[in-house]
Amino acid sequence: MAGAGRLALVRGLHVAAHLGAFLPLAWLVVVVPRGALGGDPVEELIHYLGMGALRLLLLTLLVSPLAKGLGFGPLLRLRRPLGLWCFVWGCLHFATWLGLDLVFAWGLIGAELVERTYILLGFTALVILAALAVTSLPALVRRLGRRWKSLHRLIYPAVLLVCVHFWWSVKSGWIEPAIYLAIALALLWWRRGALWPPGMRG
Repeated sequence: MAGAGRLALVRGLHVAAHLGAFLPLAWLVVVVPRGALGGDPVEELIHYLGMGALRLLLLTLLVSPLAKGLGFGPLLRLRRPLGLWCFVWGCLHFATWLGLDLVFAWGLIGAELVERTYILLGFTALVILAALAVTSLPALVRRLGRRWKSLHRLIYPAVLLVCVHFWWSVKSGWIEPAIYLAIALALLWWRRGALWPPGMRG
């Protein structure tokens, strides 16, 4: 593929990634005022935002092996926008739970984290995603050097935390969270070379 064509394709993929992450949020502006989220709109909204964050996290993990399999290195540039959008969705998920479910009762947060382990797992994953988002800034990437790759391997435990958070949070039914966990484990196995680089193997 010619240089101009590759550049146009990469730009198109960037636009698609941003639109694909943003438009479902814009859709909420339409459906929420209409009361189209069912009988328990708060729970449905929290679930919707959490699932969006999980799907974007899995897509972020998919980029590297897909780029390697297709032999198309420029695809790697999608990791940053997808990862940042994942963090945005995760923040909205947490903020909706905090604002609409707890009604900003700050004193309840500690009790919820202790009593509901799945919330603690989700919050831990969000803290990891925050660290990855901040250190995705080009200036910090250069400053961290090789340490940047070591830090960003935290995405692997983060995806497992999110999947278990989802599984433990559902009140009934295990098939859907099991499917997402299976996809996450498959992606981790596919990326096992990055998960356990040569220097870390026994």
